Amino acid sequence: MVEQFAGTWTLAASENFDDYMKAIGVGFATRQMGNMVKPNLVISVGDGGVISMKSESTFKTTEVNFKLGEEFDETTADGRNTKTTITFENGKLVQKQAWDGKATTLEREIQDGKLMAKCYMDDVVAVRTYEKQA
Repeated sequence: MVEQFAGTWTLAASENFDDYMKAIGVGFATRQMGNMVKPNLVISVGDGGVISMKSESTFKTTEVNFKLGEEFDETTADGRNTKTTITFENGKLVQKQAWDGKATTLEREIQDGKLMAKCYMDDVVAVRTYEKQA
């Protein structure tokens, strides 16, 4: 169930994120900020199946509100305007973003009490590990 994702998660580890940002077309200065910042991910499930996912950092805060399986317009932290759909498949929140003829997939799942976010763009994979705040 999606409820297992609810809570506040703090970025604890990040692997290959710079290469992922390069692959999706993020410029150098924004990548530098993206590599330094340790965002909190706040996920909540509201009435009517609306899910809120907020990324909070000293650099930028972004928030999306969505229903599973329904496409919505998203402006990402790096300024891309995407058509995004988030589904729940095999225990994972799967976020697909499409823009300018490109597409990327982010899979979030709970493993050993940690939220693992895998970011896929072509053959580049980044893994970001979040720990739940008490």
